[in-house]
Amino acid sequence: MPDRPLTESRLGVFNQLSENLSGVPSFIVPRFLSRISLPFILKRLLIAIPTLFVVITVAFFMMRAAPGSPFSNDRRLEPAVEAQILAVYGHDRPLHEQYLTYLGDVVRGDFGPSLRNKDKTVSELIGEGLPVSATIGGLAMFFAFVVGGGLGIISGLKQNSAVDYGLMGVATLGISIPSYVVGPVAALVFGVWIPIFAPGGLDLGRMTPYTITLPVITLSLYYIAGISRIMRGSMIEAMRSNHIRTARSKGVPEREIILKHALPIAVLPLVSYIGPASVGVVTGSLVIERVFSLPGIGSFFIDGALNRDYTLVMGVVILFATLILLMNLVADVLYAILDPRVKY
Repeated sequence: MPDRPLTESRLGVFNQLSENLSGVPSFIVPRFLSRISLPFILKRLLIAIPTLFVVITVAFFMMRAAPGSPFSNDRRLEPAVEAQILAVYGHDRPLHEQYLTYLGDVVRGDFGPSLRNKDKTVSELIGEGLPVSATIGGLAMFFAFVVGGGLGIISGLKQNSAVDYGLMGVATLGISIPSYVVGPVAALVFGVWIPIFAPGGLDLGRMTPYTITLPVITLSLYYIAGISRIMRGSMIEAMRSNHIRTARSKGVPEREIILKHALPIAVLPLVSYIGPASVGVVTGSLVIERVFSLPGIGSFFIDGALNRDYTLVMGVVILFATLILLMNLVADVLYAILDPRVKY
């Protein structure tokens, strides 16, 4: 992580930056782009390779160490039939040979066939579930940052008021109640008792506001609460700075002080929160998709784990790990763009 200077030292830099924005906008884009260190990005991408290797290795051997088999069911197979099936999928070979073979296939972009979904590869299943998971997760992240950031700004500007106490009380409640409790309650209230949204599933396989509103809101509630608390503290710190007091003494309008001088500083901690939030959204989608019966990657992952579908679980784990690494890299790059003092 880069060294992040104190808020006071960044305020003057953002003041100068905001003056440049109004005076010479044609030079701003090159300045922003110049803060993106290509060697740093390449270094992070190279570090991601051994990280993914460790994830693949640990997940592979953990799945094989679990009891059961993807080919076992309620009816016991004849030994000869079971041996033939194992030979078809290469599971009759020593474990280290299976691992090396799978590693070579992953390098070529081949995650193999699903062991429980007939006539479908893991890539095909991921292709079916990824649009659902990406839509739910992306909308939840956007909703959380917009609503949570807005509530945090209001609470920070109304510090120690009834509005502040009320919003932070609701935020604490949102952090305390897990999504697997909120989800069923929301589906029961707004899907059954007051049927304004679908309690679960998709509308003939399509994602519509009627079917995805409850999953998006349920997934985002925890992060709305967390983001509002972060934004409140950051806004209070920014509004108490010497920079803001100087602007007020010069007669700068309060609206301009908030939007032009305080907000660019206060929003920086939210950029740092993108990485952890993306991890939470990815893992939270496992529960949300199950609760609302959505055919996303999270549902495939749970079904694969329960059915010992090794290749499907491995494919989803690799996808999740890659997304998490990329989102953390995006967060660091955005921080460097927004804060001129950050150097990698």
